[in-house]
Amino acid sequence: MVQSALIVEGAVIDDLPGIVGILSEDEVGGKGDAWNDVSGPVYRAAFESILGKPDHRILVARGEGQVLGFLHLYFLQGLPSRGRLKVVLNSVFVAAAARGQGVGARMVAAAEDVARMGGAIEVTLTSGKKRLDAHRFYRNLGYGQRHEGFGKSLIDQ
Repeated sequence: MVQSALIVEGAVIDDLPGIVGILSEDEVGGKGDAWNDVSGPVYRAAFESILGKPDHRILVARGEGQVLGFLHLYFLQGLPSRGRLKVVLNSVFVAAAARGQGVGARMVAAAEDVARMGGAIEVTLTSGKKRLDAHRFYRNLGYGQRHEGFGKSLIDQ
């Protein structure tokens, strides 16, 4: 795949089957994502809810007519740093067949541009402990490990 043919832009509703297809390939997270008649309306509702929030964006990377990756970012304002904005990258995924071709780097660069234009002072993200390739990827993009993260499921899996 030629990087110059890659486009990173805001996601549209027609991207959802491709986005969920990428999620369904995820061997590490394994959340059981799949696009079908039952799950489609649930994903559509979540997508519309996310994009209905002015501080949230979903970006997709497209190449050769298909979704090759996506990410969700949101602006977060808190009291630390005198109330200045930061951007949180959430759900950064690249299709298995497109990994190692610069898709993820282009998406993260686009997210950083959105953050800068929105007045954010930093971009932060979390990545699952088992995602060693992702950790290497983020370090190569200049991200440092600053925090220890914690999580707790509130539902039975």
